[in-house]
Amino acid sequence: MTRSTLFAAVSATVSLVAALALATAYAQAPPAGGPPQGPQGAPPEGGPPQGAPQNSGANEATSYPVLFVTGIDVLRAPQNGRDIIVAHGLVSSSDWRSPVLVPITEGKPVDGVLDLLLQAQAPQRPGPLGAFMEVDAILPLGHGHPYTAVRVRSASNALTLKQLPGRAEVKKLKNDCGKCIGKYFVAKGGSAPANAPAAEVVREEDLLWTVRVIKPRDGIHSYTLDRNRLTLVLSEDGRIVDAAWD
Repeated sequence: MTRSTLFAAVSATVSLVAALALATAYAQAPPAGGPPQGPQGAPPEGGPPQGAPQNSGANEATSYPVLFVTGIDVLRAPQNGRDIIVAHGLVSSSDWRSPVLVPITEGKPVDGVLDLLLQAQAPQRPGPLGAFMEVDAILPLGHGHPYTAVRVRSASNALTLKQLPGRAEVKKLKNDCGKCIGKYFVAKGGSAPANAPAAEVVREEDLLWTVRVIKPRDGIHSYTLDRNRLTLVLSEDGRIVDAAWD
């Protein structure tokens, strides 16, 4: 996997002090003209949450959930004690832009969990296979917020951090399918060809996102696009001859 310089708001190589300073500065300087944040740190009612992308024209890229959430950090600023959420995720290419964290619930949650969606502006056309790109997004919380846990969702998974401040992360993906062309595809519950080396086999259970498989005798039901779906075209002997992200 490759880290894109376009998205590196916070990375593992940045010190904790630098991350806190960056997040605190972000928290103290809301966008001009934006609504004030509520006293409990919840998203403002009756409008889009602070930091959410605005629709400024028909040509602007559409926002979609990112492909996969890989980690959550909640940092507590030593200067003022505010909590800052930093979410980490993966997208299929460097053509994704402007990752943000968007609250998907309002008010004080019954279970104390702040539920968020990690999304970004998606490419406007299908893309080839390649290494995943890492993205990060920051969301500061207000003083005295009521949350005891944070959950971040993506198109393919969800991750919950149950202690604030703290860190949660998932295991690395087994296969990003960046080099799938020419390999044998094995559906869930299926068996690989007897003569196929393990390095030449792609197993569906290792692909933790939506996959559309087109076999030689299959039709194509529709052109409906899903920016987080991987389409694989198979040969008669079950090898992947073409692939692309919608």
